[in-house]
Parts: sequence; structure tokens; C-alpha cells
Amino acid sequence: MNKTENNKYVIGITHGDINGISYEIIFKALSDACLYDNCTIVIYGSPKVAAYHRKALNSNGIIFTNAHDATELTPNKINMINVSDDNVRVELGKSTVIAGENSANALKVAVEDLKNGLIDILITAPINKNNVNEAGFNFPGHTEFLAESFDAKEHLMFMISDELKIGVVTGHVPIKDVSKNISIDKIVSKLRIINNSLKDDFVIRRPKIAVLGLNPHSGDNGVIGTEENDIIIPAINKAEEEGIICFGPYPADGFFASGSYKKFDAVLAMYHDQGLIPFKIIAGNKGVNYTAGLPFVRTSPDHGTAYDIAGKNIADETSMREAIYAGIQIWQNRQILKGIDPLKPQTELEADKKIC
Repeated sequence: MNKTENNKYVIGITHGDINGISYEIIFKALSDACLYDNCTIVIYGSPKVAAYHRKALNSNGIIFTNAHDATELTPNKINMINVSDDNVRVELGKSTVIAGENSANALKVAVEDLKNGLIDILITAPINKNNVNEAGFNFPGHTEFLAESFDAKEHLMFMISDELKIGVVTGHVPIKDVSKNISIDKIVSKLRIINNSLKDDFVIRRPKIAVLGLNPHSGDNGVIGTEENDIIIPAINKAEEEGIICFGPYPADGFFASGSYKKFDAVLAMYHDQGLIPFKIIAGNKGVNYTAGLPFVRTSPDHGTAYDIAGKNIADETSMREAIYAGIQIWQNRQILKGIDPLKPQTELEADKKIC
């Protein structure tokens, strides 16, 4: 691709689990050609797998160009970089090692391109944590792999929508291990990431953050647990000393039932389901999973592989579309923070520094 074509940014999309709904939601989300006016799209996937899904879905609307690598992308088009071998096999609705290998391969190739500055925004389609681990991908999920790849010691699973933004102190951790994985320093670290993200990624000048308790009724002053008094309240006090505006700890049930979350710019939950269950109820199909604290922008739909409806052409692509547009908006906000107008045409010298 001619480096002086002056596209504004490159979006990389990993194809996720080939036996789930990933290709369906990618095809549907990319059906709006207006999306390519200011950018180039590259799918890290498989032309063979894409053709299979296109036939299964009876969908011929998406046309993509095969590219050997991210230095050969066609501007303002959907490009496909093959990350699979000839033995790839689709088995709709099944968890297989081959599917896990393909999920991991797509992510690894995309990460290398991120490191080399060849793509600007990463969108990850859903993976199956069991089969990627069977394939030798020894991480609980995307977030942990990306954090290690970029040596990002402080990062956050940040679920975002127009109605609610919520982060979690402990992510993919068994319930029995949650309490021992919560500490004052860890809570302060997560509050710091949320605070910085709200300012830099979402342009909120003085964000207010709510902090949830761990125990029922936030421990009832030690009657139902001591984590609030021993860990969470001291963490809130320490964060306030850093200038972070935060309040709590709030009992999770009443906090969401009363609509109190509407008074805050974001919420910090103590564990995965405490945050994600109310988030998915409130955000509906418009929720997005954003990894805050990374040196690049990564978003994902907030749902899984949905094996039960794979190949039936009934998957809702809204969350994938929202993930793409959220990624673009966050990237643009970061550019503006650097003093760069993301909509201003690049000079030839500026364009030469990127692939497009």
C-alpha cells in the first residue's frame, strides 16, 4: 500500500473462535461501508474460514482483499491476513483445539503488528478460554495476554457503555480466591487507572468514581466481613490523597437497584460478576469490553462465542459495532490529548511514518 494514501488509522480485528459467532458479527458490523471513509480495516483470520461462514450465513455482502502482511494493506478496504494453515477446520458450535490455535495465532500476529506500529486500534472477537488453553495459550483471557505482551503491570478490565462504566479489581479469578486477591494497593491502582482513563480516553475533567463493597451490606461495619474496614476504606482514603474523587464502599445490590450508579462517571467493583452482571443488564447489547491502562486501544464485544447459535444468522452484532466505534473514539481522544487533530489530513512526511 502507498504510504502517502493518508488514511487516518488502521483497525485490526482478530477473528476469535472460528466455531462461534465471531465471523457473523464481524461481517454484520462491517456491512456499513461508511466505516472505511477514514480508515483501513484488517482482519487477522482465514480466507478459508471466512468463505465457510459466508456460505453458512448465505452472506456475500462483505468483500475483502487478501494481504500477505500489514505492510501490504489496501486503503479504505477490508483486508484479510491469513493466520491459519491449510488444515484449519470449522465445526460450528464445538470447542476444538484447532479453534483455540486459530484464536491464539490471530492475537499473536496482531500484537506483533501493534508493537511495530502497523495498526492503531485492536478489536478482539470472542474466544473460548478452555480451547485456547488446550492449545497452549496459558492466559486467562485477552486482557492478561495483552498486558504481559506490553509489560503493562497496571491494567484494567473496563466495561463501558453510555449508561455505565465499570471496572473490576479482580478479573478472571475464582470466587474462593477473590478476598485474598484484594489489597489496598491493588484497589488504589485500579482507581488510578479508571481516573486516568476517564480523563484521557473519555475527556471527563473531574471524574467521580463509586467503589463497591465486597461483602453483603458492605460488611455491616465488620459483622458480615472485615474487608471493607481493613482494605477498601483505607484504599479509598489513600486514593483521595492522590486527588482521585471516589466514594464508598457501597453495597452492590442497593447501589444498582436505586440507580445510584447514574450519579457517577464510573464504578469499581471488587470481582467479575459483581460488576459484569449489572453492567450487562443495564448496557444490554451495547456494552463494550475495554482494556484500560495499555499503550494502545483495545476493545471487544462484551459477550462470548455463543456456540448455541453459531451459523444460524441470528447473532446480534451491536456489541461488535459498538466496540469498533468506541475504539475509534478513544483513539481520537488520545490523539487530541497529544495535540494531534485526528481528522486533519497528514503531510507526506507524517504519512511516511505509518503504513497509511
